[in-house]
Amino acid sequence: MADTTLQIAGRQYDIVVRDGEEQHLARLAKMIEEKARMAQRSTPGLTEVRTLLFAALFLADELNDRRTELAGRQEALALEADDELAVRAVEALTARIEKLRDGLAAPAPSA
Repeated sequence: MADTTLQIAGRQYDIVVRDGEEQHLARLAKMIEEKARMAQRSTPGLTEVRTLLFAALFLADELNDRRTELAGRQEALALEADDELAVRAVEALTARIEKLRDGLAAPAPSA
């Protein structure tokens, strides 16, 4: 375990993390710090708790947007996959119809 210090909204937070996670946590703290500064700029005089609340709301809003975007992309991919299955089904039916047509068009055997 490693000790690290995070700077968020003008305060330092000493925390213990798994070895090797320090950089990752520092990046996350930087994201929170950016949102906290945004909250402080847009609404001066916020308490520390409200600053962190707004930072969390900003991050949750971004996360929601990304999830919505991802769901849209997944839906589009699913539709494309369905289209491919439909194309294959139509091609298979076309082949069967042509085979039947050829069978019907063949001359009848002489008796």
